[in-house]
Amino acid sequence: MSASALLRPRPQHSPSDLLRAYLPGSFLYSSPRGSLLADGVHAVVASDRGSRASAAAEALGDAAEAGHPDPILVGAIGFGPDAASSLVVPSVVRRAVSIAGQGPSDTLGPDAKLPAPDSWSVRHHPEMRDYTAAVERALELIEEGPLRKVVLARCVELTGSRPVDLPRVLERLACADPAAHAFAVDVSAPGDSATRTLFGASPELLVSRRGDLVVSNPLAGSSPRAKNSAQDTQRAQALIRSEKDLREHAFVAEQVADVLRRYCVDVDVPAAPSVIGTATMWHLSSRITGRLVDPSVSALTLAEALHPTPAVCGVPLDEARSAIADLERVDRGYYSGLVGWSAASGDGEWVVTIRSAEAYDRTLRLFAGAGVVRGSDPEAELAETDAKLRTLLRALGTHDVLG
Repeated sequence: MSASALLRPRPQHSPSDLLRAYLPGSFLYSSPRGSLLADGVHAVVASDRGSRASAAAEALGDAAEAGHPDPILVGAIGFGPDAASSLVVPSVVRRAVSIAGQGPSDTLGPDAKLPAPDSWSVRHHPEMRDYTAAVERALELIEEGPLRKVVLARCVELTGSRPVDLPRVLERLACADPAAHAFAVDVSAPGDSATRTLFGASPELLVSRRGDLVVSNPLAGSSPRAKNSAQDTQRAQALIRSEKDLREHAFVAEQVADVLRRYCVDVDVPAAPSVIGTATMWHLSSRITGRLVDPSVSALTLAEALHPTPAVCGVPLDEARSAIADLERVDRGYYSGLVGWSAASGDGEWVVTIRSAEAYDRTLRLFAGAGVVRGSDPEAELAETDAKLRTLLRALGTHDVLG
């Protein structure tokens, strides 16, 4: 990098500036720590050889040697072991640091009603009765052993009369929950006639690395929020006492801690989870921290080691993958994978791709899943996925497509 590039001051941006500047095809990532908006492709990171983290490190090193002023890796990785990925070193990166106590909702102002398509054509994958039947079968497998938990997903496909206004939807997602991680990634595939965008607002931090500090914040065990304040409080209190949900959460927290201990010292795991809320859900949450031993271990290396957690797959891993392959009637694609960024220094942040959808021309594919453990109720798990889908539906300005 030249001395003049090092001395050149970077433009100052706010998170709301970057949200407003987003256009489909760009990479956007907005979190409580700050925001990134990236454009252009300096290099594509191969996904078909070895570790993606190794390929990313090589691409970032090459970019730095070529004089790239700010080499960074951005993108998304799908759920399955052979899933697609969309990882690039962008040509241009703009950053914004969040001001303490101020989120996008404080600077974007009240949002007008989102113009929605005149009507939606709705398809369920699988049909709702088939989803509850899959949960029933999963409970049978759990009783038979050795499966202890499996996460089953469903998809709602919406087709409107015109493409969705993605920049406006992202603003609404960021304003609705400033603590979430709003994102948009171009995941267009060969043969696509329009831009395919993965977008959403994930509440679940898979891993972040800043220097030697590593943080993971798994979520597992959930309850839909209630409109009535007293009932809403009761649901949060019931969640923290729920044996079924505490057991589901323990599976996830234990595995995350076990993985981090391979790379970190001073791993700290809360004795019990806390309850956090989004606009539509209560979740059991554990903030797990550690200190990295080897500074060459990047955020993406940690993310690959952690993925998939029991929060999106199950326990044991192989049995859960097998049950998902047998019971789900939909290809998850990027849903329940990872999205985020890593810098040449190894620092970065990756979140679990939940509360997400894919937009392609006039069609949206919204995904949600629920963890099935002993004691799960099929109708309750269906209701949980409905509540999770409403994060996206609220941002789209439609509320009644689920019935």
